[in-house]
Amino acid sequence: MAARITGLAALLLLVAAPLVANALGAVLASRPRPGVASAVPPWNWRASCSSALLYTLAFNVTFFIQELFLVVPKALTPGLRPVLYHNNHDWGGDHPLAELFQGTGALAILVSAAVCLLLRRATTRRPTTTLFLIWMTYQGAVQALLQVVAAVLDARSDVGRAFAFIGLGDGLQTTAAVLAVVAIVAVALTVTRAVLAMVDDPGALATAGPRARVVLRLATVPALVAILPIIAFRVPRELPEVVGPPVIVTLVGIAWVQAWSWPAARVTPLGGASGLQVAGPAVAVMLTLLFFQVVLRPGVPFF
Repeated sequence: MAARITGLAALLLLVAAPLVANALGAVLASRPRPGVASAVPPWNWRASCSSALLYTLAFNVTFFIQELFLVVPKALTPGLRPVLYHNNHDWGGDHPLAELFQGTGALAILVSAAVCLLLRRATTRRPTTTLFLIWMTYQGAVQALLQVVAAVLDARSDVGRAFAFIGLGDGLQTTAAVLAVVAIVAVALTVTRAVLAMVDDPGALATAGPRARVVLRLATVPALVAILPIIAFRVPRELPEVVGPPVIVTLVGIAWVQAWSWPAARVTPLGGASGLQVAGPAVAVMLTLLFFQVVLRPGVPFF
């Protein structure tokens, strides 16, 4: 029953609802609004490329944080010998707490999302740094919250094993999963408003159509494009494990990021999109890829 309720909530709120919201938003935006002036800025391909690179970087940095914090608690536990890889971790030995520590990775990236959200709001930063913090907030939150949903659908998942260790009942697990689904929708709204705030022309926020185009160009298309380079960080491994996480994390959240662009009025434009850089993020992505494939891929023992 718990899995059925969770699956239904995820299907309705994370799949059906954003599709309907985007379709409805497109229909309503197509109607003319007399007396309301709006601007449709030209497509800034440099900004889109920068966003795709930053999304790629944020996904993999978040994944690394998760795996690191899955390994460290085990490394501090007598009898466990964990090894960190570029796309997973493993351990030898036995200790009852190992099951509990399967939930520490999700907790760590949820905390990282909160920290990045606070950092972005605390000070004015360079546009490229700002967008990176936006994507780090998205990745940390969505990757962690999806694991709460997965815990109910599959008790053998990381968080599912942690839930089993602490004896969390079906009712509490279902409640946690449904709240996680709702939280993903809320996180998407935060990301949408943050992305819209980066526009340089206030006229681009006047009506729904231009707002949707801004989000499409600065968030949705870059996130979808970023799936391909993310895969390069994850090979070699079984195809579902290589492709599944980046596809699911992207589609589930970005659908709502785009959907929220239609009604997201009253956003104060702070500018910055025109100042997004490509060279710096590209170098960061390449160095991170080298770190994953050269250092982490053979395995780094923590014992």
